[in-house]
Parts: sequence; structure tokens; C-alpha cells
Amino acid sequence: MTAVKTKFKSIIRAAYDSFRGTVFAGTVLLTAFGTQAQSLFVSDFETGDIYGFTPSGTQSTFASGLVNPAGLAFDSVGNLFAADRNLNSSFIYAFTTQGFRSTIADGLNQPNRLAFDSAGNLFVSDWGSGNIYEFMPSGVKSTFASGLIHPLDLAFNSAGNLFVANQGSGNIYEFTPSGVRSTFASGLSTLSGLAFNSAGDLFVSTGGPPGTGYIYEFTPDGTQSTFASGLNLPIGLAFDGVGNLFEAERGTGSINEFTPDGTRSTFASGLSAPYGLAFQDVTLPVPEPSAFGLLVVGAVAFLVRRR
Repeated sequence: MTAVKTKFKSIIRAAYDSFRGTVFAGTVLLTAFGTQAQSLFVSDFETGDIYGFTPSGTQSTFASGLVNPAGLAFDSVGNLFAADRNLNSSFIYAFTTQGFRSTIADGLNQPNRLAFDSAGNLFVSDWGSGNIYEFMPSGVKSTFASGLIHPLDLAFNSAGNLFVANQGSGNIYEFTPSGVRSTFASGLSTLSGLAFNSAGDLFVSTGGPPGTGYIYEFTPDGTQSTFASGLNLPIGLAFDGVGNLFEAERGTGSINEFTPDGTRSTFASGLSAPYGLAFQDVTLPVPEPSAFGLLVVGAVAFLVRRR
């Protein structure tokens, strides 16, 4: 899961990088230099595990031994933060890219979802207390908002405003960075997940009896439309880097993927209770080119310099 950095060891390798994509003798030369992919991480509320999925869907276990892992979020350097929600004792853990775990906070009352703002501050919805807590990078904790009724998911828009799915009231609240609250949407039943796409539209999942779950789309001005229906307890939502929406569907133990036009496919299945979702960017390793490929690109580089 860690980023791989490769240093070029020769002029030919530099030429290979500089002229990737050059058409030579009718063949397009392509490389993966600098290519960004995204690994998907999923918490399983029942098994106590956090799984990682490669872009192609290969599954591995990243962490285990948690009680009821819920929300996930990555910081700017790739550390994974997880809320472990339990009736008796609840924690916020941080995992390095190698999987080493440390405790960020304890003594919370069923923390549920996590989100980072642009300054690197961690926000936590505490379902049991009705509070939203803010943790600075130094670890200092403060109460950002209180008086909510079972706050669930959190999401920041591009302006830095925090959106909160308040499950107990069926409202979605918007908080400015200074903490001023307004109601963005209301009348929603069994709120669960929030996620923004790159255009600034807010996607909201709502659950209920099997087959009655929805994903709604809200434009920045609050106009609501139905993006998907007939879902079975949709919980977590997350967008990948190309605009596809991923949904953790607890009722079926699946992770569904939706293209921007709403076409649905199953990305993963066979989980017990998928809950929180988070994407981590990774840099793909540089493949070693063949000797013939190096000679071809070197020749192209030489010809271009002669022009």
C-alpha cells in the first residue's frame, strides 16, 4: 500500500520516461510512470476487520482484532484512521501504511464517522453523545458541535463547510468552519452515508427494510433527485478519483460501484457487514522495460534531438 518511488539510473531510462506514449513504427509505447491508482479500504462492523482492495478488486486483511470498526479516513500522508465503536469502550485508532496501530482517543460514546478538513484536523461524529469532536494534528481535542441526535456520517465540501447526517432528526446540517449551523436538507429517513463528487454534488444514502434503501443526489443549491433505489441497508459512500461512487451495502455484504450515469456493478461481495469506506492513493511501481524497448525509445530520443 505504500508509495513506491523510482530513480532513473541512466540517460536511456530518462529518455524512456520523457518519450513514453511516442508512436514508433505503428506501435504506441505506454508506461505506468507516475500513474496514480486508488486502493479501497473497508471496515467490517461484525468481524472487527479492516480490508484493503486493490483497484482490480483483490482483497487482503489490513487490520484485525477490532470490536466494531465503523468510519475510516486517510490523512494527507496516507495514515488510516478508524473509529472502533463499542458500547463499553470506544477508540479512535491510527494505522501507519505498514499497519502499525496507535490510539488517538478513547472514552468516546460510540464514535461513528471520521473526516479530515483541509488543515489536517480530524472530525469525529460521536453517535452516543450527540457531539462532533475536532482533533488537531497535535492531538488536542475540542467540541466542534453539540446537541445533535445521533450524528452519523460527515463530509466536507470544497468550501470547507462540514456536512453532518443527523440520523435522529432526519436532517443534514451544514456547519461553516466557525461552527455556524444551518439545515441543508430535511425529511430523510434512516440517514447513513454522505459523499461529495468533484462537481460539488452531495450524495446521501438512506436505509430501511431490505430493498428500500436509496442514494439521493443534492446539487449545491439543495435540489434533490434519486440516484439509486432498491438497495439493502446502504451505509458508507465514497468516490474514487474518476467519479465512480462506491457503496457499502450492509444488508447484502457487498460493495457496489456506480458509474456517474448510475450504472451499477458489484465490486466485492462475501463480507459480513461492510460499513466505512475510504480511498488511499498509491503510486504504481515502474515496470522494467525490455532491452528492445530501451533501444527503441533511445533511438526516438536521438532522432528528436537531431530535428
